[in-house]
Amino acid sequence: MIDIHSHILPGIDDGAKTMTDSLVMAQAAVKQGIHTIIATPHHQNGQYINEKQDIKLYVDQLNENLQEANIPLTVLVGQETRINGDMIEELQSGVIATLNNTKYVFVEFPSGEVPRYSEQMLFDIQVAGYTPIIVHPERNRQIAEHPSILFNFVQKGALTQVTAASLVGKFGKTIQKLSHQLVDHNLTHFIASDAHNTTTRGFVMQEAYQILKQEHGNSAFYMFMENAQLLIDGQYVHRNEPERIQKKKKIFGLF
Repeated sequence: MIDIHSHILPGIDDGAKTMTDSLVMAQAAVKQGIHTIIATPHHQNGQYINEKQDIKLYVDQLNENLQEANIPLTVLVGQETRINGDMIEELQSGVIATLNNTKYVFVEFPSGEVPRYSEQMLFDIQVAGYTPIIVHPERNRQIAEHPSILFNFVQKGALTQVTAASLVGKFGKTIQKLSHQLVDHNLTHFIASDAHNTTTRGFVMQEAYQILKQEHGNSAFYMFMENAQLLIDGQYVHRNEPERIQKKKKIFGLF
């Protein structure tokens, strides 16, 4: 299994604090059946600045420690960048790390809103030769209230990634319901852990994939599995025609 979103690098954001923490997370990942993981530390989110060259050094150090500890996990370079007006410049100058040096790049929205310039920025990223992947859209309040926003982005070429814990229900029933709707309506293309630790924000990838198979069938299960591999190989991922989520309208205050 491949996990494309994690905060396993030590001491650089709100994920693992020490190398020991990173190794404990790595052991937990292996128990989940994960053999390859992309380290995606936060960048430009108002708290953390993690540039590509620094991330690569941390990834190399972690891989060395994993080998010494005989933990069968490979860590790849990535980054979780909060959407901002300098993204194109930072992509072109090598500040922003794509996922495993492919054309795929993570884009994070603030939790409460989708900035007004997002559509233009997602378009500009594609014009520059990259494919934006919107991370955990199911946890964005504005998208939850207006899922047509996400439909518009996906229809225009963006991809999305839901969190394993969201699909399982660890963020509550509302977020869980929306996560499954995104799968049903072809509005998401990847499942990843977004793991920060082994206690409150663990991997739960195995459980998420089991639920995916039970709720959405074998074809969805294999598509999401394959998409993670296609991503790290820099290949085109599977995507089906997106559909709008029809929200129930209130009639006289009732549903």
